[in-house]
This record gives sequence, C-alpha cells and structure tokens, in this order.
Amino acid sequence: MMTMSDKIKILYIDDEEINVQLFQIIFSKNYEVLTGYSGFEGIEILAEHIDTAVVISDLKMPVMNGLEFIKKAKEKYPNKKYYILSGFEITAEIKEALDSGLIHKYFGKPFNLQEIERAINKQ
Repeated sequence: MMTMSDKIKILYIDDEEINVQLFQIIFSKNYEVLTGYSGFEGIEILAEHIDTAVVISDLKMPVMNGLEFIKKAKEKYPNKKYYILSGFEITAEIKEALDSGLIHKYFGKPFNLQEIERAINKQ
C-alpha cells in the first residue's frame, strides 16, 4: 500500500472552487494533491512544499494568469513539470509556451483523466 510520501505531489491552481474540488476528489486517490486559488498562492505553496513534482494551472485567472504564474514559478523551481489546464482552445500564447518549453503540455477542459495521469507518470 502506498503512503502519502510515496505518492507524486501535484499542485493544482484554479480560481474556481468547483474545479479545485473536482480535481482534488479525482486525483487524490493516486497522488498527493495540493491546491490553491491564485498564482500568488501557488508560489507560496511551492515554497512550503519544495518536493512538489508537478504543477497544473488554469489559464484564465484574475490578476495573474496561469502562464504568468508558471513563468514566475519556473524561475524559482525549474525542475518541476508544468502544465496548463484550460477550457479555451490553444492560443498563440499557449503555443509559444509549449514551443519554448515553459509548459510540457496543454490539457483541455473538461479534462481527460487518463491523459493527465499519463503525463504525470512520465516523470
């Protein structure tokens, strides 16, 4: 049986509470899931949980969008895997983030559980 310390630690950031709760419920069975509601909160959580391996962020959020958050987080924590999860189509900004290596992958909403698990487990 896996203990919490054996599970891959994921940080999920989304400004919509229902999305955060849904992600937590679905993924906490197989992963240790940390959540936050803004990019600023995400930066604080990463500082407290340095062993977080995967960061998944919504794109459209007030004040700091997901790509801005990931850019700041990656400057401090470059060895983590970063992903965007969004209900929007791939924009030029997302394509550039993918091409530059800022993010590893873009996931659409509603998300595909198997697609996200495959990406996370590629560690």
